[in-house]
Amino acid sequence: MAEQERIALFIDGANLYATAKSLGFDIDYKRLLKEFQARGKLIRAFYYTALVEDQEYSSIRPLVDWLDYNGYCVVTKPTKEFVDSFGRRKVKGNMDIELAVDAMEMAPYLDQIVLFSGDGDFRSLVEALQRKGVRVSVVSTNTTQPPMVADELRRQADEFIDIIHLAPKIGRDLADRAQSAARAQERRNAAAAAAAGNFDQELTNDRLD
Repeated sequence: MAEQERIALFIDGANLYATAKSLGFDIDYKRLLKEFQARGKLIRAFYYTALVEDQEYSSIRPLVDWLDYNGYCVVTKPTKEFVDSFGRRKVKGNMDIELAVDAMEMAPYLDQIVLFSGDGDFRSLVEALQRKGVRVSVVSTNTTQPPMVADELRRQADEFIDIIHLAPKIGRDLADRAQSAARAQERRNAAAAAAAGNFDQELTNDRLD
């Protein structure tokens, strides 16, 4: 029966964020989890993202912490900085290998994998999972210009789900977005005030010295 199908979600965090942003909505991860819990037996929901270390305020950190406590298996690694051949500073944070290894390890225990990414590099992974008898659905969009999903990935998938059709079910409503934006602004203001306070204290100490 469909409701007994064993499902796992594999979310390429950066790719999903860019896709939703291109369509003008934010993901409500609590609603996303409930949506796929209703579609079968949800075994695991993985979320992959790279994190910048030694950063005073990271906009992704509150989300990562929330996901960790609310039913997601969060996989992170620190970004790496390097200088390219033109002397430009670059930041690298690719999570493709981690996602692929986890998906292959989980495959024997699953009937369906839902991959939230449009990255064409995952085509070979999808093919390998299919050879193991797992049905693979890819969630992305082709309604943007250029499309967020690679054509070769969409062709390889057993099912392509355009996220624009999921938006009413997994999108955050406007009230939540406004509250979230207000809280984020409060955190930034508090961080700025703390930094200013430290600077003023140091200035006072210098004058006393």
